[in-house]
Amino acid sequence: MRSRFNLSDRAFGIVNTIFLIVVMILIVYPLVFVLSASISDPHAVSSGKMWLWPVDITFKGYERVFANDAIWRGYTNTIIYTVVGTAIHLFVLLPCAYALSRKELMAKKAILWFILFTMLFNGGLIPTYLIIKSLGMLDTMWAIVIPNVVGAWSILVARAFFQQSIPDQLVEASKIDGASDFYIFIRVVLPLSLPIIAVMALFHAVNLWNQYFNALIYLSDRDKYPLQLILREILVVNQMQLNDPGGGGAESLVDQVKTAGLIKYAVIIVSSLPLLLVYPFIQRFFVQGVLIGSIKE
Repeated sequence: MRSRFNLSDRAFGIVNTIFLIVVMILIVYPLVFVLSASISDPHAVSSGKMWLWPVDITFKGYERVFANDAIWRGYTNTIIYTVVGTAIHLFVLLPCAYALSRKELMAKKAILWFILFTMLFNGGLIPTYLIIKSLGMLDTMWAIVIPNVVGAWSILVARAFFQQSIPDQLVEASKIDGASDFYIFIRVVLPLSLPIIAVMALFHAVNLWNQYFNALIYLSDRDKYPLQLILREILVVNQMQLNDPGGGGAESLVDQVKTAGLIKYAVIIVSSLPLLLVYPFIQRFFVQGVLIGSIKE
Protein backbone atom coordinates (compact mmCIF):
# COMPACT_ATOMS: atom_id res chain seq x y z
CA MET A 1 0.00 0.00 0.00
CA ARG A 2 2.82 2.34 0.89
CA SER A 3 4.75 1.64 -2.33
CA ARG A 4 1.57 2.10 -4.36
CA PHE A 5 0.99 5.47 -2.65
CA ASN A 6 4.56 6.56 -3.37
CA LEU A 7 4.23 5.43 -6.99
CA SER A 8 1.06 7.49 -7.45
CA ASP A 9 2.78 10.50 -5.88
CA ARG A 10 5.72 10.19 -8.26
CA ALA A 11 3.38 9.81 -11.23
CA PHE A 12 1.45 12.90 -10.15
CA GLY A 13 4.70 14.82 -9.72
CA ILE A 14 5.88 13.87 -13.20
CA VAL A 15 2.56 14.78 -14.84
CA ASN A 16 2.40 18.03 -12.89
CA THR A 17 5.96 18.95 -13.90
CA ILE A 18 5.26 18.24 -17.57
CA PHE A 19 2.08 20.29 -17.40
CA LEU A 20 3.87 23.26 -15.79
CA ILE A 21 6.67 23.08 -18.39
CA VAL A 22 4.08 23.21 -21.19
CA VAL A 23 2.35 26.17 -19.54
CA MET A 24 5.70 27.94 -19.11
CA ILE A 25 6.51 27.43 -22.80
CA LEU A 26 3.10 28.77 -23.82
CA ILE A 27 3.70 31.88 -21.72
CA VAL A 28 7.39 32.51 -22.41
CA TYR A 29 7.46 31.78 -26.15
CA PRO A 30 5.17 34.68 -27.20
CA LEU A 31 7.24 37.08 -25.09
CA VAL A 32 10.52 35.91 -26.61
CA PHE A 33 9.01 35.90 -30.10
CA VAL A 34 7.74 39.49 -29.82
CA LEU A 35 11.07 40.69 -28.43
CA SER A 36 12.99 38.94 -31.21
CA ALA A 37 10.57 40.12 -33.90
CA SER A 38 10.96 43.73 -32.77
CA ILE A 39 14.68 43.64 -33.68
CA SER A 40 14.56 41.23 -36.64
CA ASP A 41 14.20 41.79 -40.36
CA PRO A 42 10.41 41.92 -41.05
CA HIS A 43 10.86 39.69 -44.12
CA ALA A 44 12.42 36.98 -41.95
CA VAL A 45 9.51 37.26 -39.52
CA SER A 46 6.79 37.09 -42.19
CA SER A 47 8.50 34.23 -44.07
CA GLY A 48 8.91 32.13 -40.92
CA LYS A 49 12.72 32.22 -40.83
CA MET A 50 12.58 33.88 -37.42
CA TRP A 51 10.73 31.64 -34.97
CA LEU A 52 12.64 32.27 -31.72
CA TRP A 53 15.97 34.11 -31.95
CA PRO A 54 16.50 37.40 -33.85
CA VAL A 55 17.48 37.24 -37.52
CA ASP A 56 19.29 40.13 -39.29
CA ILE A 57 19.09 42.39 -36.24
CA THR A 58 17.83 45.92 -36.86
CA PHE A 59 16.64 48.65 -34.50
CA LYS A 60 14.78 50.73 -37.06
CA GLY A 61 11.46 50.01 -35.41
CA TYR A 62 12.62 51.42 -32.06
CA GLU A 63 14.27 54.35 -33.84
CA ARG A 64 10.97 55.23 -35.49
CA VAL A 65 9.03 54.88 -32.25
CA PHE A 66 11.40 56.89 -30.06
CA ALA A 67 11.99 59.53 -32.73
CA ASN A 68 8.43 60.65 -32.04
CA ASP A 69 8.49 63.31 -29.30
CA ALA A 70 4.93 62.38 -28.38
CA ILE A 71 6.23 59.03 -27.07
CA TRP A 72 8.25 60.71 -24.33
CA ARG A 73 5.39 63.04 -23.49
CA GLY A 74 3.05 60.05 -23.33
CA TYR A 75 5.48 58.20 -21.06
CA THR A 76 5.60 61.18 -18.69
CA ASN A 77 1.82 61.53 -18.64
CA THR A 78 1.28 57.81 -18.05
CA ILE A 79 3.80 57.72 -15.20
CA ILE A 80 2.05 60.68 -13.55
CA TYR A 81 -1.40 59.16 -14.04
CA THR A 82 -0.25 55.79 -12.72
CA VAL A 83 1.53 57.12 -9.63
CA VAL A 84 -1.18 59.62 -8.67
CA GLY A 85 -4.03 57.22 -9.45
CA THR A 86 -2.47 54.35 -7.50
CA ALA A 87 -1.82 56.61 -4.50
CA ILE A 88 -5.45 57.78 -4.48
CA HIS A 89 -6.60 54.18 -4.91
CA LEU A 90 -4.69 53.00 -1.84
CA PHE A 91 -5.69 56.10 0.15
CA VAL A 92 -9.37 55.27 -0.37
CA LEU A 93 -9.21 51.47 -0.44
CA LEU A 94 -7.19 50.62 2.67
CA PRO A 95 -9.19 52.60 5.28
CA CYS A 96 -12.47 51.43 3.73
CA ALA A 97 -11.46 47.76 3.69
CA TYR A 98 -10.02 47.89 7.21
CA ALA A 99 -13.15 49.54 8.60
CA LEU A 100 -15.35 46.87 6.98
CA SER A 101 -13.18 44.16 8.51
CA ARG A 102 -13.90 45.33 12.08
CA LYS A 103 -16.75 43.65 13.94
CA GLU A 104 -17.72 46.82 15.80
CA LEU A 105 -18.57 48.77 12.63
CA MET A 106 -22.26 49.73 12.65
CA ALA A 107 -24.42 48.81 9.62
CA LYS A 108 -21.56 46.78 8.18
CA LYS A 109 -23.84 44.34 6.35
CA ALA A 110 -25.84 47.15 4.74
CA ILE A 111 -22.62 48.80 3.52
CA LEU A 112 -21.34 45.50 2.12
CA TRP A 113 -24.59 44.90 0.25
CA PHE A 114 -24.35 48.40 -1.18
CA ILE A 115 -20.81 47.69 -2.38
CA LEU A 116 -21.86 44.34 -3.88
CA PHE A 117 -24.70 46.10 -5.68
CA THR A 118 -22.15 48.10 -7.68
CA MET A 119 -20.73 44.83 -9.06
CA LEU A 120 -24.06 43.99 -10.69
CA PHE A 121 -25.10 47.35 -12.15
CA ASN A 122 -23.28 50.13 -13.96
CA GLY A 123 -24.46 53.61 -14.89
CA GLY A 124 -23.13 53.32 -18.43
CA LEU A 125 -20.88 55.47 -20.57
CA ILE A 126 -23.20 58.43 -21.23
CA PRO A 127 -24.20 59.06 -17.58
CA THR A 128 -20.58 58.70 -16.56
CA TYR A 129 -19.50 61.20 -19.20
CA LEU A 130 -22.15 63.68 -18.04
CA ILE A 131 -20.96 63.34 -14.45
CA ILE A 132 -17.33 63.88 -15.45
CA LYS A 133 -18.38 66.94 -17.44
CA SER A 134 -20.52 68.38 -14.65
CA LEU A 135 -17.61 68.00 -12.21
CA GLY A 136 -15.35 69.97 -14.56
CA MET A 137 -12.90 67.10 -15.02
CA LEU A 138 -13.02 66.92 -18.82
CA ASP A 139 -9.59 67.28 -20.42
CA THR A 140 -7.84 66.98 -17.05
CA MET A 141 -5.79 64.33 -15.31
CA TRP A 142 -8.65 63.67 -12.88
CA ALA A 143 -10.81 62.26 -15.66
CA ILE A 144 -8.27 59.42 -15.90
CA VAL A 145 -7.49 58.73 -12.23
CA ILE A 146 -10.82 59.40 -10.44
CA PRO A 147 -13.34 57.17 -12.32
CA ASN A 148 -13.13 53.58 -11.03
CA VAL A 149 -10.66 54.65 -8.38
CA VAL A 150 -11.90 51.81 -6.15
CA GLY A 151 -13.85 48.71 -7.16
CA ALA A 152 -15.97 46.35 -5.09
CA TRP A 153 -13.63 43.44 -5.85
CA SER A 154 -10.62 45.32 -4.43
CA ILE A 155 -12.51 46.21 -1.26
CA LEU A 156 -13.64 42.62 -0.67
CA VAL A 157 -10.17 41.16 -1.24
CA ALA A 158 -8.48 43.71 1.04
CA ARG A 159 -11.20 43.19 3.68
CA ALA A 160 -10.60 39.43 3.61
CA PHE A 161 -6.88 40.03 4.11
CA PHE A 162 -7.44 42.30 7.12
CA GLN A 163 -9.88 39.83 8.68
CA GLN A 164 -7.40 36.99 8.42
CA SER A 165 -4.07 38.71 8.99
CA ILE A 166 -4.85 41.34 11.66
CA PRO A 167 -5.78 39.53 14.91
CA ASP A 168 -8.49 41.11 17.05
CA GLN A 169 -6.26 40.57 20.07
CA LEU A 170 -3.60 42.84 18.56
CA VAL A 171 -6.12 45.65 18.02
CA GLU A 172 -7.59 45.21 21.50
CA ALA A 173 -4.14 45.25 23.10
CA SER A 174 -3.34 48.49 21.28
CA LYS A 175 -6.57 50.06 22.51
CA ILE A 176 -5.79 49.01 26.08
CA ASP A 177 -2.46 50.84 25.72
CA GLY A 178 -4.43 53.97 24.79
CA ALA A 179 -3.98 53.93 21.00
CA SER A 180 -6.69 55.49 18.88
CA ASP A 181 -8.23 53.78 15.86
CA PHE A 182 -6.32 56.11 13.53
CA TYR A 183 -3.02 55.38 15.32
CA ILE A 184 -3.67 51.63 15.19
CA PHE A 185 -4.39 51.77 11.48
CA ILE A 186 -1.27 53.82 10.64
CA ARG A 187 1.29 52.35 13.02
CA VAL A 188 0.06 48.77 13.51
CA VAL A 189 -2.12 47.66 10.60
CA LEU A 190 -0.34 49.18 7.60
CA PRO A 191 3.16 47.83 8.46
CA LEU A 192 1.61 44.33 8.60
CA SER A 193 -0.24 44.79 5.32
CA LEU A 194 2.58 45.16 2.80
CA PRO A 195 1.49 42.05 0.81
CA ILE A 196 -2.05 43.28 0.15
CA ILE A 197 -0.79 46.81 -0.49
CA ALA A 198 1.58 45.46 -3.14
CA VAL A 199 -1.18 43.37 -4.75
CA MET A 200 -3.73 46.17 -4.91
CA ALA A 201 -1.14 48.71 -6.05
CA LEU A 202 0.08 46.44 -8.84
CA PHE A 203 -3.41 45.58 -10.10
CA HIS A 204 -4.50 49.21 -10.18
CA ALA A 205 -1.21 50.45 -11.61
CA VAL A 206 -1.40 47.93 -14.47
CA ASN A 207 -4.96 49.02 -15.19
CA LEU A 208 -3.94 52.69 -15.29
CA TRP A 209 -0.83 51.96 -17.35
CA ASN A 210 -2.88 50.17 -20.00
CA GLN A 211 -5.71 52.70 -19.89
CA TYR A 212 -6.56 54.34 -23.19
CA PHE A 213 -10.36 54.28 -23.50
CA ASN A 214 -11.00 56.92 -20.81
CA ALA A 215 -8.33 59.11 -22.36
CA LEU A 216 -9.94 58.64 -25.77
CA ILE A 217 -13.32 59.74 -24.37
CA TYR A 218 -12.40 62.47 -21.89
CA LEU A 219 -9.19 64.06 -23.23
CA SER A 220 -8.98 66.37 -26.22
CA ASP A 221 -5.62 68.02 -25.51
CA ARG A 222 -2.97 65.90 -27.23
CA ASP A 223 -0.32 67.05 -24.75
CA LYS A 224 -2.22 65.16 -22.04
CA TYR A 225 -2.52 61.87 -23.92
CA PRO A 226 -1.17 58.79 -22.08
CA LEU A 227 1.35 56.45 -23.67
CA GLN A 228 -1.19 53.86 -24.80
CA LEU A 229 -3.17 56.43 -26.77
CA ILE A 230 0.01 57.73 -28.44
CA LEU A 231 1.02 54.19 -29.40
CA ARG A 232 -2.46 53.54 -30.75
CA GLU A 233 -2.13 56.64 -32.95
CA ILE A 234 1.22 55.44 -34.27
CA LEU A 235 -0.22 52.06 -35.25
CA VAL A 236 -3.30 53.64 -36.84
CA VAL A 237 -1.26 56.18 -38.80
CA ASN A 238 1.11 53.51 -40.11
CA GLN A 239 -1.81 51.29 -41.09
CA MET A 240 -3.44 54.21 -42.93
CA GLN A 241 -0.21 54.91 -44.79
CA LEU A 242 0.05 51.23 -45.67
CA ASN A 243 -3.49 51.23 -47.10
CA ASP A 244 -2.98 54.47 -49.01
CA PRO A 245 -2.83 53.58 -52.73
CA GLY A 246 -1.07 56.86 -53.50
CA GLY A 247 1.78 56.19 -51.12
CA GLY A 248 4.28 55.37 -53.86
CA GLY A 249 5.41 52.47 -56.02
CA ALA A 250 6.01 48.84 -55.18
CA GLU A 251 9.33 49.55 -53.52
CA SER A 252 7.75 52.18 -51.29
CA LEU A 253 4.96 49.76 -50.37
CA VAL A 254 7.47 47.06 -49.38
CA ASP A 255 9.33 49.55 -47.19
CA GLN A 256 6.07 50.57 -45.54
CA VAL A 257 5.18 46.95 -44.82
CA LYS A 258 8.59 46.36 -43.20
CA THR A 259 8.36 49.54 -41.13
CA ALA A 260 4.81 48.76 -40.01
CA GLY A 261 5.85 45.28 -38.88
CA LEU A 262 8.83 46.58 -36.92
CA ILE A 263 6.77 49.34 -35.31
CA LYS A 264 4.02 46.91 -34.31
CA TYR A 265 6.36 44.71 -32.29
CA ALA A 266 8.43 47.62 -30.96
CA VAL A 267 5.26 49.27 -29.66
CA ILE A 268 4.36 46.11 -27.70
CA ILE A 269 7.79 46.03 -26.04
CA VAL A 270 7.82 49.77 -25.32
CA SER A 271 4.42 49.65 -23.61
CA SER A 272 5.07 46.45 -21.61
CA LEU A 273 8.72 46.74 -20.56
CA PRO A 274 8.27 49.10 -17.54
CA LEU A 275 5.77 46.78 -15.86
CA LEU A 276 7.94 43.74 -16.59
CA LEU A 277 10.87 45.50 -14.89
CA VAL A 278 8.84 46.50 -11.82
CA TYR A 279 7.13 43.17 -11.16
CA PRO A 280 10.20 41.16 -9.94
CA PHE A 281 10.77 43.66 -7.12
CA ILE A 282 7.28 43.12 -5.66
CA GLN A 283 6.77 39.49 -6.66
CA ARG A 284 7.29 38.20 -3.10
CA PHE A 285 4.64 40.50 -1.67
CA PHE A 286 2.39 39.91 -4.67
CA VAL A 287 2.28 36.11 -4.30
CA GLN A 288 1.83 36.29 -0.54
CA GLY A 289 -0.95 38.85 -0.79
CA VAL A 290 -2.87 36.91 -3.41
CA LEU A 291 -2.70 33.65 -1.44
CA ILE A 292 -3.66 35.17 1.91
CA GLY A 293 -6.31 37.54 0.60
CA SER A 294 -8.02 34.77 -1.31
CA ILE A 295 -8.59 32.58 1.77
CA LYS A 296 -11.70 33.12 3.83
CA GLU A 297 -12.07 31.84 7.34
